Amino acid sequence: MVKSLWTAIWLVYLSAPVTDLLWGDHGTVGTVLGWCGLTAFVCGYMLLVFRTGRGERNEWVIGSLVGLAAGSTALVLTLGESWLVLFVYVSIASGAALPLRLARWALPVTAALMAALAFVVPDGGDDLLALLIPALLGGAAMTGVRQLLRTTIALREARATVAQLAANEERLRLARDLHDLLGHSLSLITLKSELAGRMLPARPEDAAQQVADIERVSRQALVDVREAVTGYRRPRLASELAGAQVALTAAGVVAELPAEPDTLLDGVGEDAESALAWSLREAVTNVVRHSGARRCTVELLRRQTLDGPVLELSVEDDGSGSGTGPGAGAGGGPGNGLTGLRERLEKAGGTLDAGRVRRGFRLVARVPAPAPADVVSGA
Repeated sequence: MVKSLWTAIWLVYLSAPVTDLLWGDHGTVGTVLGWCGLTAFVCGYMLLVFRTGRGERNEWVIGSLVGLAAGSTALVLTLGESWLVLFVYVSIASGAALPLRLARWALPVTAALMAALAFVVPDGGDDLLALLIPALLGGAAMTGVRQLLRTTIALREARATVAQLAANEERLRLARDLHDLLGHSLSLITLKSELAGRMLPARPEDAAQQVADIERVSRQALVDVREAVTGYRRPRLASELAGAQVALTAAGVVAELPAEPDTLLDGVGEDAESALAWSLREAVTNVVRHSGARRCTVELLRRQTLDGPVLELSVEDDGSGSGTGPGAGAGGGPGNGLTGLRERLEKAGGTLDAGRVRRGFRLVARVPAPAPADVVSGA
C-alpha cells in the first residue's frame, strides 16, 4: 500500500497526455491508439517499479527501460509535445530500478533524448526546461532512495547476524560454565559416594559425614548452576583454592596449596581472576578424576615476562593416568575442558600451557597482572 501511494504521487504528471487525449484533435483512431499506448506505458512503468529490489537481473531492467523509452518516443512523435512528460517517468524508473553505476549514465541519456525530441516536435521547446528539472531531480532522488533501501536491508541483515552471534556466544558461555561447574561437583559427589559405600557398615558415623558432605556439595552445585545460567557467577580464586583442598583431601591426594592468595591479586581484574579460578577448578577436577596422582602442587606467583607482568597459576600432579589433561578427549587430545579454559584466558588477555611433564601433568595459566600503582595511575 505504501509503495502504491508513493508511486501514485508521480502520476500527476500524466495530466498533460490525458488532457491531450480528451480535448486534442487526433481523430478517433489516434485517440484510441493514444489511450492504448498510455495504458501500456503505465502498466510497464508500474510493473518495473514494483519489481525493484526483488533480485531481478539487470538485463531485464534495461530491456524494460528501453521499451518504455521507445514507446515514449513513438507517442511523442505521433501525438505531440504533451507526451514529452513520459520521459520523466522513464528517468524515475531508471533511478529506481538500475544500480548506481548504470543509473548515472541512464539519467543524462534519457534527458538528452527528451531534449532532442523537444526540438523535433512542434512547440516542444516551450516546456523543455520545466520537464528537464523534474526528470533529472526525480531520477537522482530515486537513485538515493534505492541506495537508502539497500543500506537499510544490509543493516537489518547485519543486526540479525550480530544477534545470532551474541546468542551463539551466550550458548557457548553457558555450555562452558555448566561443564566446569558440574564436572567438578559431580566428581566430588561420586568420590564421596564411593567413600561412604566403603565405610558402611563398619564406620556408620564417618559414612554419615560423607553423606552430609554430598548433600552440601549437591546444594552448592544447584546454586552454582542457577547463578551460571543467569550469568552473575564470578568464581573467586580464594574460594576455589579452599574447594580444591577439600576435593584433593577427599581423594587421598596430598595437596600443596599457596597461602593468602589475595596478596597476589592486587591489580588483577575480575575477568582475569575468574579465568584463573576456572582453570584451578578444572585442573583439580581432572587430577581427582583421571590422574591417579598421590600429590598435587598448586603455585601462584607473579612473573615478569617479555609481554609484561603476569600472574601465573600452575597445577602439577605426579599421576600417570591416560586422561590427565583437563577435559581430555577420547583420543587423548584436548577436550571441552581444555578448550574452554583457553577461550576464557584469551578473553582475559591470558595464555594457557598444558602437557605431560617427567613426573605427571602440568597446567600453567597466566593472566596480565599490572602493579597496583600502575592500575591507580591508569597505566
